[in-house]
Amino acid sequence: MLDFKARPALSRALAKVLPSSLLGRLSVVMVVGVMLTQLLGNFIWATQLRAESEAEAKTAAQHLAHSASAAVRFVLSLPQNYRPLIIQQFREMGGTRFFIHINSAAIALPEFSHQALADIAVRQIDSTIKEDLPAVSQFQIGFAWPDNLVAMDDGTQIADMPENWVRHILLTKPNPAPILVIQAKMDAEHWLYLAALMPNPYFLESGNPLAPDRVLLQALSLAAVLLLSILVVRWTTRPLAALSEAAAAFGNGEHMPALPETGSKEFVKTARAFSAMRERIQRYIEDRERLFVSISHDLRTPIMRLKLRAELLDDDALRAEFHDDLDDLDMMVKGALQCVKDSDIHENPTEIRLDAFIARLVRGAQLAGHEVLFEESGLSLTAKPLALKRAIGNLLDNALHYGKKAEISVTKNETEIEIEIRDHGPGVPEDALLNLFEPYVRLEHGRDQNSNGMGLGLGIAQSIVHAQGGQLVLENHKDGGLRARIIFPYDTSRHLG
Repeated sequence: MLDFKARPALSRALAKVLPSSLLGRLSVVMVVGVMLTQLLGNFIWATQLRAESEAEAKTAAQHLAHSASAAVRFVLSLPQNYRPLIIQQFREMGGTRFFIHINSAAIALPEFSHQALADIAVRQIDSTIKEDLPAVSQFQIGFAWPDNLVAMDDGTQIADMPENWVRHILLTKPNPAPILVIQAKMDAEHWLYLAALMPNPYFLESGNPLAPDRVLLQALSLAAVLLLSILVVRWTTRPLAALSEAAAAFGNGEHMPALPETGSKEFVKTARAFSAMRERIQRYIEDRERLFVSISHDLRTPIMRLKLRAELLDDDALRAEFHDDLDDLDMMVKGALQCVKDSDIHENPTEIRLDAFIARLVRGAQLAGHEVLFEESGLSLTAKPLALKRAIGNLLDNALHYGKKAEISVTKNETEIEIEIRDHGPGVPEDALLNLFEPYVRLEHGRDQNSNGMGLGLGIAQSIVHAQGGQLVLENHKDGGLRARIIFPYDTSRHLG
């Protein structure tokens, strides 16, 4: 059974390893997929290559063993006193496949690195010669490299012999090949020494899938496939980057040209749907704003008529109550109009040097007699300056109204840039924090300190910040008072400091 509880942990582990971008993740998947496919294909190919090489080595060893058996029979058929002379003539003429010499004892071969194909060839030669020469009682068979191979019992090495003896049958240039040595015991005092190359001198390399030329070829083909895969993934995902930028710009209230309908059929369909959605949302927002402004303006006329009619009332107390209610209603209409105007500011984002930008707001508050502290940060931000000014101004006004003293700071980390406005007031009950953004919501102590407010400032500030892709968070400070945090995502396209 599948353990579904383990899936979140696996997802978190993969999220830490995989890149965050779609291009990076698809590239990793393509690279891993291609490499696994290449490894599996190479494993199958290496297995087949090994089987073919072993079959070829057995066949070649069998043929060479028959030739060696014939050479041994020929030497044994010669009179003993003629054998050295005839062997010497063969060496001088270079007319035999083997280098042949008669020694008084078997010569120990130098150590030869273990090779599976060499062992297969030796076993095949040993079994074939024993079948061909049952009268010969003892054989020694092995491979050796020519640079330190001794061929004569006086210590003479193959490499030191005359070229006409060994050049065509044992030595290959520029790359040496392993030499097969067969030693057959002729009698108690004589051993016949035969040395030859395999039919394919480099048969050990033919069965090696890790030979340098093969590794280079595989590496080049793998690099070409990976490069092509990454280019295809990049070409495929590039329109998604344009779509992401368009969506982010639209969410931040920026004007962007129409999204190009190019690329794959699926992306063209998505681009058209996004453009249609953007147009519908834009029309809805514009229609809503026009309707809201029209209704707000239309309400002011009957309010004015009601005020005039209230003047006709004879009861002074009743007339005063009517005036108070109508004044509240008029202020609500004006506040609603101001809310629409403040949260729908049509301007282009520009680079804002936050130190100078906030310092102007601070100086205005200080000239009005308020105590405001501000720490410069040297940071910059790309945003709509007038809208951001109204958002920070609303928060600063709230802090000064309810907290008397305000502190402003700007900080950033790897992912966010934050503007914090903190007051030194009584703070806000935790269960009332979320309600502060609702229109016309005011706390009891706020009514006493600012009787002219309508409870729209925080909602306007939140709308402005949200329209530019940020967040506005209200929370009580651990040392007392309320702090408002304006948080924008930090990236090089929006933040330049």
